[in-house]
Amino acid sequence: QVQLVESGGGSVQAGGSLRLSCVASVYIGDYCMAWFRQAPGKEREGVAGIGRHGSQTYADSVRGRFAISKDSAKTLYLRMNSLKPDDTAMYYCAADARPACRTSVAPRPDEYAYWGQGTQVTVSS
Repeated sequence: QVQLVESGGGSVQAGGSLRLSCVASVYIGDYCMAWFRQAPGKEREGVAGIGRHGSQTYADSVRGRFAISKDSAKTLYLRMNSLKPDDTAMYYCAADARPACRTSVAPRPDEYAYWGQGTQVTVSS
């Protein structure tokens, strides 16, 4: 069983930055990893994904502002710069053990089997 625990959310003003962390109970180098977000009344959307060898993909809405990365063991990160009120959402870390990590497009929720509980990000104008 893969357990994921997110942290680093908070309240910031527009233009500010945050770094989210996700600590896994397993070695994340063996998994496809991603960040998703869900705002009230909206569907969960893929924000950024990273493959086993470091290839990355981003949603158009965050490309150039957000950066996904991972350490060599169990932690996934999402650096978020130039935050906007539209970035306000619950952010989730996700993992999947499928053989090939698709990084040509933004990640899709149905591709990921393991999920954290989320961390709230609120951006005020």
